[in-house]
Amino acid sequence: MKYFVIAGEASGDIHAARLIGALRRCDAQAEFRFFGGDLMAEAAGCAPVVHYRDMAYMGFVEVARHLREILGFMRTARHCIDEWQPDAVVLVDYPSFNLKVAKYAYGKGIKAFYFISPKVWAWKEHRVKQIKRYITELYSILPFEPRFFEERHQYRVEYAGNPTVMEVAEARKHFATEADFRTSIGLDEKTAANAECRELPIVAVVPGSRRKEIADNLPVMIRACEAVGGVQSVIAAAPSIDASLYRRVLQESGCRTDYRLVAGRTMELVSHARVALVTSGTATLETAVIGTPQVVCYRMGGSKILYDFYKMLLKVRFVSLPNLIVDAPVVKELLMHHCSVDNVAAELRALLPDSDARRTMLQGYAEMNVRLGDNDCAAVAAGGIVAHLKKL
Repeated sequence: MKYFVIAGEASGDIHAARLIGALRRCDAQAEFRFFGGDLMAEAAGCAPVVHYRDMAYMGFVEVARHLREILGFMRTARHCIDEWQPDAVVLVDYPSFNLKVAKYAYGKGIKAFYFISPKVWAWKEHRVKQIKRYITELYSILPFEPRFFEERHQYRVEYAGNPTVMEVAEARKHFATEADFRTSIGLDEKTAANAECRELPIVAVVPGSRRKEIADNLPVMIRACEAVGGVQSVIAAAPSIDASLYRRVLQESGCRTDYRLVAGRTMELVSHARVALVTSGTATLETAVIGTPQVVCYRMGGSKILYDFYKMLLKVRFVSLPNLIVDAPVVKELLMHHCSVDNVAAELRALLPDSDARRTMLQGYAEMNVRLGDNDCAAVAAGGIVAHLKKL
């Protein structure tokens, strides 16, 4: 069978590549065309029709500026459906674009399957109408989503499992010991001037993967570590961001600039950290699955007015995935004006020792892991898609 797969960003490329591999295992004759990235190309054995890096526009202003290009990508997707006539369109996250493709496929009588549900429980719930009409089957990676869809919209959604569980398990196989990790990043040789310093606990500073996130969050995180003292702060550098940006942000904010940067080893860094300071996003879930206590930070300029606006807009009590999954305040969320040096430092002090706060968070992680389960979500989704198509 022929599968047209669309992922519009880096995270989607990772998940879609796993899904393509799983589809190959279920359907030995599978053929693929796709919008996506290099990982999908490796899995599919062919180049993308459109690379996701050409599609990665975020925010209203940026989308408006590039509307002509976006409309061009939509025409390309429609042409691919018309010319190639796939048996299925498989959509991975990226809802603003993908739901329009689903509508077009529906009009052509082609089944559309959705892997990784749009976050309609948080905002834009009106999209559920489009999902119910145009999507044949939706596969969720968050365990609370099926109940939301079934109770509020009488729409059946299958929880396939969460990819982070398998990704962390696979990454753990390649982690160095803590001693070897410290040596490999130079903590023992230069940062630590004596044996006492070498024993200081690591705090993983994970300021996000976008330039604005780094500029907003990194100074607050580093200043909080400096205020607490007695720790070794190590910054998780995003592979796509040059190291000079981190140095410049620190310098302009009046912080030291000689902190260790670790690129491409964020999970390993977090696993060896006593505590992690993490910018809100998928990294909060990775940190929780790894089992490192964390403080969730999202400064975003620190505006109270903006905080109040988003509080009215969002329909959920929490923004971090560990809290959403357990439906309880497992991790502390310090958002916007709450993300201050004093507040972050206070939470860091509470989690560094063997405290009640630390034990309570680890108990919350255990509950989260039970709810996540250990399914291979790509295999579950691929099996469901192929089984449905074979019935036709």
